[in-house]
Amino acid sequence: MVMSVAAERRPSHIDDTGSRPVVAGTDIKISQVASEYEHLGMTPDQIVEAHPHLCLAEVHAALAYYYDHHDIIQRDWEDAHGLIATLRDRYPSRAGGLI
Repeated sequence: MVMSVAAERRPSHIDDTGSRPVVAGTDIKISQVASEYEHLGMTPDQIVEAHPHLCLAEVHAALAYYYDHHDIIQRDWEDAHGLIATLRDRYPSRAGGLI
């Protein structure tokens, strides 16, 4: 008898009980880890270097969660981009983009 337990089991390194899934015991969102990996091209080791309070197993668990829940993470990225666009429209730079 084959059981599909993996799909119903929550990884111990992930807390998805809040509004956004995070690495358990931290405020690091799964979407942030996935973005650093996918968009910035960081390796799991580099992500650990950037967030020394994470261990490699937590980074890999975050990436596994991302691959298993791609649609949720993609929506989080889209929401963040929408918020950034709204804030840029509402509060345009006074320096013309120069700091």
